[in-house]
Amino acid sequence: MLKGRLEDDRMLTGRGRYVSDWNLPGQLYGHFLRSDRAHAEIVSIDTADALAHPGVAAVFTGADVHGVLKSLPAALPVKGRGGMELINPGRPALAHGRVRFAGDAVALIVAESALAAQDAAELVAVEYRDLPVVVSSADALAPRAPLVHDQVPGNTVLDYESGDEAAARAAFERAARVVKMDVHVSRVVGNPMEPRACLAAFVSDQYHLYTCTQGAAIMRNQLSAVLGVPPESIRVLAEEVGGGFGVRFNLYPEYCAALFAAKKLGRPVKWTGTRSEVFLADEQARDVRSSGELALDDSGRILGMRFDMVSNLGAYLAPTGPFINTIGIVNCLSGVYDVPATYARIRLALTNTAPMAAYRGAGRPIMSYALERLMDHAARELGMDPAEFRRRNFIPKDKFPYKIAAGFEYDCGDFAGVMDKALSSASWKSFNQRKNESEKRGKLRGRGMATYIEATGAGFAPHDQVELRWGDDGTITVYAPTHNHGQGHETTFAQLLSGVLGLPLESFRLRTAGPEFFIAGNATGGSRSLLAVGSVVMLAGREMVKRGLALAAEKLEAAVADIEFAQGEYRIKGTDRKVSMRDLSREGNLDIAYQNKFGATFPNGCHIAEVEVEPETGDTQIVSYIACDDAGNIINHQIVEGQVQGGLTQGAGQVFSELAVYDPESGQLLTGSFMDYAMPRAGLVDGIKLLEYPVPTRLNPLGAKGVGEAGVTGSMPALMNAVVDALQQAGVKQFEMPATPARVWRALQDVRR
Repeated sequence: MLKGRLEDDRMLTGRGRYVSDWNLPGQLYGHFLRSDRAHAEIVSIDTADALAHPGVAAVFTGADVHGVLKSLPAALPVKGRGGMELINPGRPALAHGRVRFAGDAVALIVAESALAAQDAAELVAVEYRDLPVVVSSADALAPRAPLVHDQVPGNTVLDYESGDEAAARAAFERAARVVKMDVHVSRVVGNPMEPRACLAAFVSDQYHLYTCTQGAAIMRNQLSAVLGVPPESIRVLAEEVGGGFGVRFNLYPEYCAALFAAKKLGRPVKWTGTRSEVFLADEQARDVRSSGELALDDSGRILGMRFDMVSNLGAYLAPTGPFINTIGIVNCLSGVYDVPATYARIRLALTNTAPMAAYRGAGRPIMSYALERLMDHAARELGMDPAEFRRRNFIPKDKFPYKIAAGFEYDCGDFAGVMDKALSSASWKSFNQRKNESEKRGKLRGRGMATYIEATGAGFAPHDQVELRWGDDGTITVYAPTHNHGQGHETTFAQLLSGVLGLPLESFRLRTAGPEFFIAGNATGGSRSLLAVGSVVMLAGREMVKRGLALAAEKLEAAVADIEFAQGEYRIKGTDRKVSMRDLSREGNLDIAYQNKFGATFPNGCHIAEVEVEPETGDTQIVSYIACDDAGNIINHQIVEGQVQGGLTQGAGQVFSELAVYDPESGQLLTGSFMDYAMPRAGLVDGIKLLEYPVPTRLNPLGAKGVGEAGVTGSMPALMNAVVDALQQAGVKQFEMPATPARVWRALQDVRR
């Protein structure tokens, strides 16, 4: 039995190669001068002193790349209300004319050393004319608000809707009761372990970019749009990537500027970002305000639901930002509930803050949080048990496939069964006993639940391509588009192929980005790697077995119909005459190129959390966490548990500590380091118990559903519901995350006055 992952040995022994470990002969070093203000006109840039600094090769500004490099792409396959088209004001590789957030890249200094480039950056003289700043979506949409881009009226790039507004209105008109709740899904900074970096080169009329990526093919296509060359003229390279979470999915302007410089200077250009630049200029996420309401009949059945959301997209559109904040939010609009009428409106606003895109969940945790907070609130208003209220409204198991009112179709599920298993493990009915015991110790004990569902597995590319190539040493290299940066793809794909080909796990190597191959397909994202690319890998293995039948028949001088395959060997049926697949690979071409596409699946689960609050300090501890998830068939339980635990911790981090804050007057990021921005730590989520309730899907040959983002999609609402439940016992009627000790203590103090 596999005790670790194939990746672990090289990672634990320091043999993993990250972006900053790459070097090329004759390389130069880049440093980006960034705007020190959130909104201003660039009156002039004087680079003379910087160019005269020893070791400096060039200084590039927005004027140099303007008209040469195109805008970073951003698109959406749907229109908004009334047929409104998405307005993309464009994003240059280097700011041109104006800067629009603190951290906007203004100039690229290239020198013989990183220190020389950094020193020279201080000699670049930029004259600004300050402009009014807007940092919140509410202020951005207010009448006469300062415009982030002149060509975006009212700072609204899209007014989007999903569902049936008229049907929802009718449901509310006939409702016996309406329950409302406003929530704010706060803003977070992704902060992977490895800061962004790149090494750019122009080699034989081909662009080479070594960088942090979740998928070379997607970034290559985005680069193609900016550079104005076909994707075949670009190679994106990466081996190890120190974390992704969505913020390594898209192309960044720094990469485009570095490639421009490398071509212009005829030498490679290397840039290694700092943690400060991660905070300032990496894509951030969430920051969505939601007003939700339920229309209920006399029995507590949901007749309809409506959501009005405003999403902060920052100063520019990240390539996937509009998609994540529209379709990514509403694809499971009504959750696990049988609701006949639903409607959501989402306005996408621009502000003078860092651009926004994906962060573990890519929109689904936003919808889950808004809906599941509303469900607990409604149960409290009705005086019903939160589990019973949900059960009353679940989609029945016998109604699948089920098309939700917003248009998407769930293929399978057993939501009541999942919840029942979680309730049993959580000892749901004896909560009051534990609550009383906490009270005796002077603590408030709260309980929260979330029964979530999410859409996983969809991709932007029309298909996923893989190749299986035999090496001279008898190993098989798997070329795939979905990048491995912590998820264990190398191990899981090897398990799939080992099961098909009968070869040891150590026989397989995974490559996802290199100069010598060109693989098309979807990046790692949306919890799709196993169910989508893994399925293609497994089918490619089966194709390899089929191809080997003819070669084996020829080798063994038998008819193809008489050949059978098992455990890596072809044998004439009923005899001991055989030949190994490994030997055949040396004599004939067994390499396989295969492509296919598998779409969305709908993993779901029930998470139940209990917390204890110390009223005198505001400190909140998670004392129990039950997660029962339906991820379909599971290939590697160890990896699945790790993914769920990681997601739970990231959700807990947002609930209890993480918050990106911009000063409303200056637009400066006030939480620009770990001294001001608290990341989750090991042990934050205590008492975890993970349960499985697999309902295999038929939408892919593995029967698997996504799992990488399930933890955060379920944990954010479950934990916050638990905190609110505890605080309401002390009279706190409304509270929003993060539940830091200071904020919890202040809320409790306010009700004592």
